[in-house]
Amino acid sequence: MDIKVVNHPLVRARLTIMRDARSNNVVFRDALADLGAMLIYEASNDLETESFDVETPVSTAEGHRLKNPPIIVPIIRAGLGMIDPALSMIPDAQVGFIGLARDEKTHEPVPYLEALPDDLSGQPVMLVDPMLATGGSLLNAVELLVEHGADDITCVCMVSAQPGVDKLVNSGLPVRKLVTATIDPALDENAYIDPGLGDAGDRLYGPRNIDLESR
Repeated sequence: MDIKVVNHPLVRARLTIMRDARSNNVVFRDALADLGAMLIYEASNDLETESFDVETPVSTAEGHRLKNPPIIVPIIRAGLGMIDPALSMIPDAQVGFIGLARDEKTHEPVPYLEALPDDLSGQPVMLVDPMLATGGSLLNAVELLVEHGADDITCVCMVSAQPGVDKLVNSGLPVRKLVTATIDPALDENAYIDPGLGDAGDRLYGPRNIDLESR
């Protein structure tokens, strides 16, 4: 699996805004949108293109378009914030959904939603989630994609923790690439990324209200 840490001045600047505890929901959301577009740009640099003739106001030029646009799959809830940035970069992408919430007692992912095509074989998939912490949610989502035949998976995460990255690398799952803005060294006692940026879903949308015990 290829791991790409995007080390760019604009990426570092937006990531700093997201890390800053003083950033309110609006500021955090705007920074996430900018950073999301940058990471999708980087993640798409090896997508296959096809050429065609395009008429300019002067003559004919060689044009290019994606041969097989990817499907963008956010892990709900925080991943929803990455849909619009992804579509701004790849307007003809499809969108699927995987809903996972973290059980705060066990720190394990609890699935509650799936909306995916039946057959993803031969289809580039970009699995997007702002955070890769323990790796539980991401691996759960990748396994679900594989069950649907996915064989070309790129994970796009803004902040990754080394334990989660190691878990993904050692999973044996067919993830081709991980694109991230940073890899933080550790998790705290509550399995949050340290230093991280807190709960991305809460900072985007406010506290969640999902009763996991009733599911």
